[in-house]
Amino acid sequence: MYAKNSEEHGPSREGSFDSVNPAYEEKQLNKEDNQSISTSRPSSSAKGVVTIVFSLKNEVGSLIRALRLFQEKHVNLVHIESRKSQRKNSDFEIFVDCDTDHEQLKELTQLLRTHTDVVEITPFENSSLPDDDIAGLPWFPKKISDLDRSANRVLMYGSDLDADHPGFKDKVYLKRRKYFADLAMSYKLGDPILRIDFTTEEVRTWGVVFKELKKLYPSHACKEYLKNLPLLTEYCGYSEDNIPQLEDVSHFLKERSGFIIRPVAGYLSPRDFLAGLAFRVFHCTQYVRHSSRPLYTPEPDTCHELLGHVPLLAEPSFARFSQEIGLASLGASDDAVKKLATCYFFTVEFGLCKQDGRLRAYGAGLLSSISELKHALSGRANILPFDPVVTCNQECIITTFQDVYFVSESFEDAKNKMREFARTIWRPFSVHYNPYTQSVDVLKDTNSINSMVKGIRDELDIVEEALSRLNT
Repeated sequence: MYAKNSEEHGPSREGSFDSVNPAYEEKQLNKEDNQSISTSRPSSSAKGVVTIVFSLKNEVGSLIRALRLFQEKHVNLVHIESRKSQRKNSDFEIFVDCDTDHEQLKELTQLLRTHTDVVEITPFENSSLPDDDIAGLPWFPKKISDLDRSANRVLMYGSDLDADHPGFKDKVYLKRRKYFADLAMSYKLGDPILRIDFTTEEVRTWGVVFKELKKLYPSHACKEYLKNLPLLTEYCGYSEDNIPQLEDVSHFLKERSGFIIRPVAGYLSPRDFLAGLAFRVFHCTQYVRHSSRPLYTPEPDTCHELLGHVPLLAEPSFARFSQEIGLASLGASDDAVKKLATCYFFTVEFGLCKQDGRLRAYGAGLLSSISELKHALSGRANILPFDPVVTCNQECIITTFQDVYFVSESFEDAKNKMREFARTIWRPFSVHYNPYTQSVDVLKDTNSINSMVKGIRDELDIVEEALSRLNT
């Protein structure tokens, strides 16, 4: 989603679409011959879901030959995706979710090992999917710990940089990036986030970005952003000469809005990234952009995450809006997820709102980009009212400024519109987030709905009691 030119010579973007960018992902998948396939689930007699990761040579027909092995063993594929291997540049890795029993898995594994390099197998006991999981729909997490299954499926970057990345030829920077990627890959939800001893160069790069953006915020950022930034300075150490620690930021967000931070090595697919939002988990990069171009980055970095996203994730109304998009994505079709991700792109990343008769930015891609923040509010940008039905078909541009920006009356207005839009997405069920268990209840029959209603009645009893005491 980034322009490949510098701040000094034309439009560039210092922010990013975090771990998910529908336009860039489609470009990368076509470029590397990646495919994402969802197939129907087998009957309920299947005994479990298992994830297999194996690597292949980047040769014509290699994927087809490997998938035929699944067919030979009558193993039904649930989901498949691929990425460039992080182990060998010449290879690519295949992630396969499949329904099978232990005997089938044993035979399949032996066969795969003779034709491929099997990297990882997630056994049945780590799968939270029930035997009666809904047929014909993509897998989605049911509890917060399930996010560990998909958080490392990074589509791009991490420690592997493209040739046009500013740090591509910098061996010291590449080593540093690998350090951050390894930290993210080994992280599990619930673990404390390791505190980083940032280098002098990294702090200086952060300082340049922080200083320049802070000049624009009073006249360009929304009220909610301006309210929360000083709190982050007070409680998380936001300053020109200090990069905040993700552990401190995560604790702050938890107390303010219920969101927490999870380190990630780079871009996730839209489905995986949005699924995190459903559980109020924000997948966040921890590395710093290359110091040679502090006002430019071709990817999300900690400057974008901490300056663009975090101040608004601390706002309860904005947190609810973000979670609504995430919940709508669970179990949705690939086409529906793409539309939801595009709406996310033009709201959470590049959204505008009206406040006191003026336009203000609330999108993180704008609030972390000096050049595009100025452009979007210059009076010369094309601005339309936010309407998910229209917005979901808008092209997400990754090489320069957006052709159009969408403005909402408020976060509540945007949330209500997204909720109505989500109702048009076909799913044979609804979902309800349970904050006590940090899990998603799938409402697909009268029993599950009645259970949720009982919980609502308990909450209403508390409200009724409070009103009674107030009247007394």
